[in-house]
Amino acid sequence: MMATRATWDEIKARRPVTPAQQEGYERARRGFMLGEQMRELRSARGLTQAQLAERMGTTQSVIARLEAGQRVPSLVTLERVATALEAVLEVRLLAS
Repeated sequence: MMATRATWDEIKARRPVTPAQQEGYERARRGFMLGEQMRELRSARGLTQAQLAERMGTTQSVIARLEAGQRVPSLVTLERVATALEAVLEVRLLAS
């Protein structure tokens, strides 16, 4: 039986309340959302994590960690992902 992934709404419902914890939550949210986008685009391109890793010159475990949202990738890493997936990287700043 496969484990089901928690949705972002489920994770959000358990979010912390102190300012420091809220900052950590927002960072985790960004990593989670980027990982979801990366996984969806990789799958749409018909690539495995290993194939994407090869295109990026990294390892499958790095791709797995990125897709799991375990860390927020740097801009350089996002550029490498976009190039490997033949995608356009768009970075925007939005007013809160």
